[in-house]
Amino acid sequence: MEKGNLSINSENILPIIKKWLYSDMDIFLRELISNSSDAINKLKKLKDLGDAHHIDENEKYAIKVILDEKNKTITISDNGIGMSEDEIKKYINQIAFSGAGDFIEKYQERIGDGDNIIGHFGLGFYSAFMVADTVEIDSLSYAENTLPTHWASDGGIEYEISEGSRTARGTDVILHISDEAKEFLSEYKLKEIIRKYCSFMPVEIYFEKIMPEKSDAESDDSAEAVLPESKPINDTKPLWLKAASDCSDEEYKEFYHKVFMDFEDPLFWIHLNMDYPFRLRGILYFPKLKKQYETIEGQIKLYCNQVFVADNVKEVIPEFLLLLKGTLDCPDIPLNVSRSFLQNDGNVAKMSAYITRKVADKLNSLYKKDEEEYCKYWADINVFIKYGCIREQTFYEKIENAVVYKTINGEYKNIEELKDSKDENEEKNIYYVSDPAIQSQYINLFKESGQDAVILDHPIDNAFISYVEAFAKGVKFQRIDSDISEALKEDFEGDSNNGNLAELFKEHLNNDKLTIDAQGLKNENIPAIIIVSEYSRRMKEMSKMYAGGRADFPMEETLVINKNNPLVKLLSKLAANEDNKNDVALIMNQIYDLAQLSQKALDPEEMTLFIERSNKVLSLVAHSRLD
Repeated sequence: MEKGNLSINSENILPIIKKWLYSDMDIFLRELISNSSDAINKLKKLKDLGDAHHIDENEKYAIKVILDEKNKTITISDNGIGMSEDEIKKYINQIAFSGAGDFIEKYQERIGDGDNIIGHFGLGFYSAFMVADTVEIDSLSYAENTLPTHWASDGGIEYEISEGSRTARGTDVILHISDEAKEFLSEYKLKEIIRKYCSFMPVEIYFEKIMPEKSDAESDDSAEAVLPESKPINDTKPLWLKAASDCSDEEYKEFYHKVFMDFEDPLFWIHLNMDYPFRLRGILYFPKLKKQYETIEGQIKLYCNQVFVADNVKEVIPEFLLLLKGTLDCPDIPLNVSRSFLQNDGNVAKMSAYITRKVADKLNSLYKKDEEEYCKYWADINVFIKYGCIREQTFYEKIENAVVYKTINGEYKNIEELKDSKDENEEKNIYYVSDPAIQSQYINLFKESGQDAVILDHPIDNAFISYVEAFAKGVKFQRIDSDISEALKEDFEGDSNNGNLAELFKEHLNNDKLTIDAQGLKNENIPAIIIVSEYSRRMKEMSKMYAGGRADFPMEETLVINKNNPLVKLLSKLAANEDNKNDVALIMNQIYDLAQLSQKALDPEEMTLFIERSNKVLSLVAHSRLD
């Protein structure tokens, strides 16, 4: 037996690794299984290169995770390349000496750049000490005429190395789990971790559980029983590795349901496949919203050589794409030593730009290929697209003509169709509806006059239309209740008593802040409507958004009296008689409240007065009928 010291500079290095190297304790299993996968991939490459000719062509490679609750151990076992005593001294005793890096350097010219060796830093093994008091290694190298080697350490700077007992090529890493980490001595917990990090590992992973030996009364067989899994836990050939042309719609949907536990089918998807200047494979799904205003929380899983790294890594994935669901496998991402966080690298920005371009290309292609089908998706994808436009100008520039707007007539038009003008310098007012229910009266007015408006009823639309106005030349958005367009007006035909309508209403409404105007509208059934300055309304909404919920910015409202309305005409005549003053005031205030109701909800005090007035108006009608 030989004893020695680990080749490190500080006695505190392992406690530092245990506490600070990894963000989550469960990563230890990912790292050790990844090391086993590396060991198997190395052997496969050597076999392909002709340097392991004695290995059976039909060799079945696998990784086993073995749980022994009684003895409080977890074993990760593989039949990969194995290690000799010298290799264990080199790769295990010298912290941060990467076995994968050494292997690639040695065989680089023969295996090329397309290697699939996961390890980069040689630190993954030491994650074992996050959960184990003692770690053992039993390994037998693939090289002929080598002896098995046993290594053990309790997490300090000392180790023991001796001849091992393993008879088959490969490596066992045995973790003696500490009391602080006993939660990992659970079949459910271990399987959950394996599925989280290793669901698509390129080597089959099997789970085994050693059952405690039974008493003589229970069984004549006193040996411990091993319960192996008959099927691997993982899928070694995830769908993103296949060519898009080889994948059916059913396969895409099945993969989506399995990975994201979403029982709804996705709307559509994008299959990514790139080899230069970096390698990237993946599938991005556009999910179907269950409700129009559902909080959108996507999930894009990032993998490195089929090993799960993290969800929603913003360095690689543009922020607005985090509203989607998908998987991305980027073998070239520059991970730090814990394989959890990205380091700064030029390829990261290129990956993000590539993904943005591919999403834009897919949306443009769908719009051009089948506009009708594309518009059916719009209710589910418009928030994502608008958010993406606001967040990234390059995305908006690519997708501008595929941004459609649903009109009050049920049509879908892009910005050019809405502008509908040959003069590029002519500013076009595009009217929009923010609440179809409340603004139904205005919608009816527009439809009656043959005018159109678009429906923009999501909270993101306020920011979006401001963004579009900044980049789409000659476009100005105005809410449907912000102005009385010429198409709604009609020349007034009546007597001169209507000339002072505005002054009459101002006198009886007793509201100095309210602007009052009198116009002749084509629809004579409406006595009055309220219009709100687009500028003041937007400023008020911004004030509310950015001032902690307060909305102190004053609203510029105008009450437009319809001179063509029979009731308004009657009021003008009644006002000439001083005896009718109270009744005129009552009806004018009622008209004002009705106009408010067509534009917003009344506050409690206003509603109380409105109901009281309504009862009085009904009494007046009843008395006039009886008289």
